[in-house]
Amino acid sequence: MKKILLFCLISCSAYSQSEYPQDYFRSPLDITLVLSGTFSELRSSHFHSGLDIKTQQKQGLKVYATADGYVSRIKVSHYGYGKALYVTHPNGYTTVYAHLQKFSDRIEKYIKECQYEKESYEVEVFPSTQELLVSKGEVIAYSGNTGGSGGPHLHFEIRDNQERPINPMLFGIDIQDSKRPFVSGVYAYPKDDAAVINGKNERVPLRLIPQRNGDYDVEKIIAYGHIGFGVTSYDKQDLAPNNNGVYNIQTFFNGNKSLEIDFKRFSFDETKHIKRLIDYEYFKTKRSRIQKLFIEKNNPLSLYKDAYDDGYVKVEDSTSSVYKIRIRDFKGNETWVNIPIEGKYETVKSDTEDGENKTLIYANQPTELKSGLVTVNFYKNTVYEDVSIDFRVSSDTLFLHEDHIPLQKNFYINYDLNHYKSEHLDKVFIARLYGYYKKPSYVNTKRKGNILSASSNTFGTYTLAMDTVAPTIKPVNFKDKKWLSKYRYLKVKIDDDLSGISKYRATVNGQWILMEYDYKTNMLVHDFNDNIVKDTKNDLKIIVTDNVGNSSTFEATFFRK
Repeated sequence: MKKILLFCLISCSAYSQSEYPQDYFRSPLDITLVLSGTFSELRSSHFHSGLDIKTQQKQGLKVYATADGYVSRIKVSHYGYGKALYVTHPNGYTTVYAHLQKFSDRIEKYIKECQYEKESYEVEVFPSTQELLVSKGEVIAYSGNTGGSGGPHLHFEIRDNQERPINPMLFGIDIQDSKRPFVSGVYAYPKDDAAVINGKNERVPLRLIPQRNGDYDVEKIIAYGHIGFGVTSYDKQDLAPNNNGVYNIQTFFNGNKSLEIDFKRFSFDETKHIKRLIDYEYFKTKRSRIQKLFIEKNNPLSLYKDAYDDGYVKVEDSTSSVYKIRIRDFKGNETWVNIPIEGKYETVKSDTEDGENKTLIYANQPTELKSGLVTVNFYKNTVYEDVSIDFRVSSDTLFLHEDHIPLQKNFYINYDLNHYKSEHLDKVFIARLYGYYKKPSYVNTKRKGNILSASSNTFGTYTLAMDTVAPTIKPVNFKDKKWLSKYRYLKVKIDDDLSGISKYRATVNGQWILMEYDYKTNMLVHDFNDNIVKDTKNDLKIIVTDNVGNSSTFEATFFRK
């Protein structure tokens, strides 16, 4: 019987791996792959859609086409993926290479022609199937730190023909990993008011007891009713200290499977619903992500499998039960958590919040809140379930609860400025107040007459702010009237204290020049190798505009030969 079971496990494992071609894609880099981020790793507002591969703390490593194909998309943006390249392959998959420093010469030439034609650093183009063919092993780019990258690395993805990202390790991209996942926290949750855990009707932290073999026991809990569990867990690879995401979580109640969370694939449409997987309130207050091992109302994630009673377990009076959590990484290293449960009937007074002075937001219907000159609109399904929130307006400030409640859509704020007295009315915008000092941060604001509108997907405090100060522009590596014949780059620093940079434009002798903008360093850089600047005497003009229309102009003359 044991031999048959072992054969079944091996067969199932082999079948799951053989769904994806194992020798089709090579590594995108020619170094040992070490990860700073794994596939489906939990991020602040999304699941990580690829592998973050370390590049030895430097930029400029050669990035190779992992298989034959054609460049189907090139996107250059200030934020997000920065410089990104998409290669579509004959087998229907697309590989993505992001945060690049630059592209290979012919691809760089292609995209710069597009940038100069559009007179924009930010571009997105979709070459035809024959324009930019690439071969497996061909250098297509160089690794970098562009966009929202927090340090030099290569973000690498494999997507199917429906644009769904899939764990690249399923295709044979190998990462050295012999370490078991580890657990830093386990929690129990009541499903409803009738459930009790250790005398409480609220989230209860449980005491972990590490075992010598790497597994964990949990101090016995006393419970009654329908309850769920949550776990904070991470994985580590052999060659890096990073706390990474796990590959698979399964739960069992008295030997029967209760739930499985499989992190091998997801769609971009659902990634925002990570807020429903994690305990959002705990994350916002404690900065730690508890993965809830039960499925709450209006949770559309496709990661779940074999969910019995949505992952909750029913604990009855005078019973002894065992709940187990099995956590695995991609290489099959696994860790178990064992939770003994004593069933004991108890009642407890619910410590629900006082509903006075709270405003109810409905999940299944639109809700409009209005106070003074401020209106907030919640469309249907903005919240996952009906919630009571704090809502009040004081002068120009809107207090809209704390950012503890997950939202699946944006809500909309409208300020009526008809009674707002200011000679700079056109410089007023909607801002969110952040941090201890409540610093205003610009929220994308639209104006129609004297109505200001903005949308957001996070609760918090919003107010009206005014920006009458123009951006600053400072040369970094040159001065007016300077010879720059031996310089390859022209560097300028731009900044705006309040509403932020909206756009910029640079010309030399009246002709537009490409300047790459890095918002992390506030730097504009022009590469003279673009061969746009050919005259000896050159008049440089840079115009920078912030988000409310304040504009600054910088002019200087430089010489080259």
